Amino acid sequence: MKGALAGLAVVLLIAGCESAAPRVESPAIARFFLESSNGAGTTVTLPRSGVRVVVGPKPMLTEYDVLAVEVTRVELGRCLRFQLTPAAARDLLPLSEANVGRRLVLVLDGAPLGARRIERPLADGVVAIFVETPDDTLPLLAERLRITAADMQRRARKS
Repeated sequence: MKGALAGLAVVLLIAGCESAAPRVESPAIARFFLESSNGAGTTVTLPRSGVRVVVGPKPMLTEYDVLAVEVTRVELGRCLRFQLTPAAARDLLPLSEANVGRRLVLVLDGAPLGARRIERPLADGVVAIFVETPDDTLPLLAERLRITAADMQRRARKS
């Protein structure tokens, strides 16, 4: 009887520990689209601000270009910081040089979630972007993006 109660206590303790941390069940597919230079393309609308941006048809960066994602605090608040692969960072530099003043729009799982103006060439392979979601959702969102990035990098190494 004591053994059965001890076993039940262990099972309940383990179940309680597992439920304490949020579980990440689904990946998050992040793509960055560049604002169209001629107004031709698809109009996307950010969810909170209602800002509308016309973007080109092809993503400038995809989930295969992301090495890591973290939540970071900058002067204006909390945002997501995307670290790109070396190849994507090399590609981003001339693209950002040629498109200073235009915006990058983050589309997550097909829905626009944030935009940032390219103020200067992005030479360090990092894209920091504010997203239009509550700050308390950022850690789970970053975790979903990290899981996806790790999976994409594993796939890229296999091929």
